[in-house]
Amino acid sequence: MLRLPRFRFVEARTYADAARLLREHGAGELDPAKGTPSLRVMTVAGGTDLFPNMKRRQFTPEVLVSLQRAEGATRLALNGKLDAGAGVTLATLATHPVIRERWTALALAAASVSTPQLRNAGTIGGNLCLDTRCNWYDQSLFWRSAEGFCMKTHPEVVCRVALSSPRCLAVASADTVPALLALGATVRIEGEGGARDVPLTDLYREDGIRFLTIGRDDVVASVSLPDPTAWTSTYMKARERGSFDFPLVGIAAAVRLEGAIIAEARVAITAVASRATIVEGAASALVGSRLDDAAIGAAADAVHKVARPMDNTAGTISQRKRTARVFAERALASLRPR
Repeated sequence: MLRLPRFRFVEARTYADAARLLREHGAGELDPAKGTPSLRVMTVAGGTDLFPNMKRRQFTPEVLVSLQRAEGATRLALNGKLDAGAGVTLATLATHPVIRERWTALALAAASVSTPQLRNAGTIGGNLCLDTRCNWYDQSLFWRSAEGFCMKTHPEVVCRVALSSPRCLAVASADTVPALLALGATVRIEGEGGARDVPLTDLYREDGIRFLTIGRDDVVASVSLPDPTAWTSTYMKARERGSFDFPLVGIAAAVRLEGAIIAEARVAITAVASRATIVEGAASALVGSRLDDAAIGAAADAVHKVARPMDNTAGTISQRKRTARVFAERALASLRPR
């Protein structure tokens, strides 16, 4: 049985309070042994990913700052646009009738995360900050001690997936991120300088270790989506077991129709790189079309070109690359007017 390491549990009253607690306990200070930002203190909401990682000793924080009871954490406002506190559960987003009707991609993505029990605990903020994954990294401490560590936990070690890679190639696997990208989301960040709004596209970088662009003492407080009038959207994922697995490939698509013509489009892909990505070439292929077979095929070709999976999750590289094209076709075809 894997057990949690010892830690101190502190509750934040507000997200600004959480950011202050992170700073007070040394978030962002350099670890003298590794020369990387210290992880002596971390935030936790539902804990569905963090606690298993702590059991495997991927993280061993001395202090956990709980966000569960932060003011506004579970706020959900649907007044034309959608505003959700970072503590809103994935189960709430998956089952809310208005979200299912108007922001369909988000509801489908949330519904596809893990199992009902974990969706009841997991939060949208936690999913946005989900740690990247790799077959070498996501093992117990005993396994990694025997086989050898990787650069995600030991920066002085080479990447075990690509020995010549200068950076970690662990993959992004959060289902809600491509859906939110396709829907034009922004996130509110609480930090030392107060609150600021950041386009979701600017929250991530192509780096398996430092995949978030915000500071260690910053906290994701909420996520906002614009009015989806005239937009229709969807999310599809390929996974080994249909009941609960992380995506091998995840595709989100959203289109805005003017009559029968597509005026705007966004297609996003995840699980094939260290960040989810909007495929600009797919949007270019779709705008001005009637979502016919030729336009869908061209958009799927653009997705296939962008997808560059590595051999660090389930499935082969060629299988996952082909799957990206097939699922892009299926997702877009499902958005045709009925």
